[in-house]
Amino acid sequence: MSSPATEVVRLLTVKGETLAVAESLTGGLVAAEITAAPGASQAFRGSVTAYATELKHELLGVDADLLAAHGAVDPQVAAQMAAGVRKALGADWGIATTGVAGPDEQDGKPVGTVYVAVDGPASELSDGGKVASLRLNGDRAEIRMESVRSVLALLLQELAGEQTGNERAQDTERNGGF
Repeated sequence: MSSPATEVVRLLTVKGETLAVAESLTGGLVAAEITAAPGASQAFRGSVTAYATELKHELLGVDADLLAAHGAVDPQVAAQMAAGVRKALGADWGIATTGVAGPDEQDGKPVGTVYVAVDGPASELSDGGKVASLRLNGDRAEIRMESVRSVLALLLQELAGEQTGNERAQDTERNGGF
């Protein structure tokens, strides 16, 4: 069976669509996973690793008031990061990760609090992208790797949902709304 990143690249290539990545806690791991997949250059536009909070605003267009009020670890921040990188890099799809990998809490959020987001073509017609709220266990490396797996799984769900239509609602229900 192929890896999630290989499947993402395959589906995007078949559809003739592109992907951009915005990362915070994963620090480039999502982009590394995607570019390790054969044929990634057909679909991958690039990535922005906005580790510092102000870069989320300056490079990705995340609302400064939102960042000031809630900090960088917030579902709306994740959604705006995904939409912002999609726009900034001219891609059909944008995905994003933000959260607390540890060892200490951040902005009052406990270690393991992670938000992953997807923004794509269907988002323009609906109420925005899709965000998954995660509460992960493990050490820093485990939280970061699970964040990579989770954002790729969310993107795969959205890509597959676009192709299958009605199955998308069933998938969302089965997966607890994520």
